[in-house]
Amino acid sequence: MSSFKEKVALVTGGTSGIGRASAVAFAREGAKIVVTGRREREGQETVDLITKAGGKAIFIKTDVAKERDVKAMVEETVKTYGRLDYAFNNAGIEGNIAPLVEQSIDNYEAVLGINVKGVFLSMKYEIPEMLKTGGGAIVNMSSVGGLIGFPGISLYIASKHAVLGLTKSAALEHAKSGIRINAVCPAAIETDMVDRFVGKEGEHRQQLAGMHPIGRMGKPEEIASAVLYLCSDGASFITGQSLTVDGGFTAQ
Repeated sequence: MSSFKEKVALVTGGTSGIGRASAVAFAREGAKIVVTGRREREGQETVDLITKAGGKAIFIKTDVAKERDVKAMVEETVKTYGRLDYAFNNAGIEGNIAPLVEQSIDNYEAVLGINVKGVFLSMKYEIPEMLKTGGGAIVNMSSVGGLIGFPGISLYIASKHAVLGLTKSAALEHAKSGIRINAVCPAAIETDMVDRFVGKEGEHRQQLAGMHPIGRMGKPEEIASAVLYLCSDGASFITGQSLTVDGGFTAQ
């Protein structure tokens, strides 16, 4: 994947899990990295992992639900590195787990604010900078939850369906301008989010792992590989698509 050499990659939600793994993976392929998120200490830890391995990275504290933060995030990226070539709009939350009729407006606004509005705002400010340098590639974080329903997390499911709609529409708008826009749809991945959902060990976690025909949950690095592929020259004819990385979950 030599196409990443000296290019600039922005990863939202890069403070842990899939975001951190993806930032590190981009850096290993020669890209300069911008890590963003709301947790400054964890974001700096990601930067330290990259710089200790010989890469270049900065952290920008960002709440993707706030337009001023997203605008500043992209402006600082270009100010630091001079351009923006790739973006992985990964920041997201699962929200409260409860039946739909028990969900609150506050939870609705929090989940859709980050998971949907955050993707919208990120693309709104990323795309113009990519156009200035002739194009780029964007990957948005959806989920198998963007393809199916699941009880107890209806707002999260709705947000991930919305991400796929944003991805397809934006991809069509920019298909002829050199910007490819796709989404990645993971199943359960060994991250803090899954830990909050089913615990770090025990019966519920085992049950969730068993729902995947491959026999286990995925690893953050496996999703990072999919993200890099969608951004690479090898995916140059792919846009407006969702790449499902789910251990067979949705094949059942």
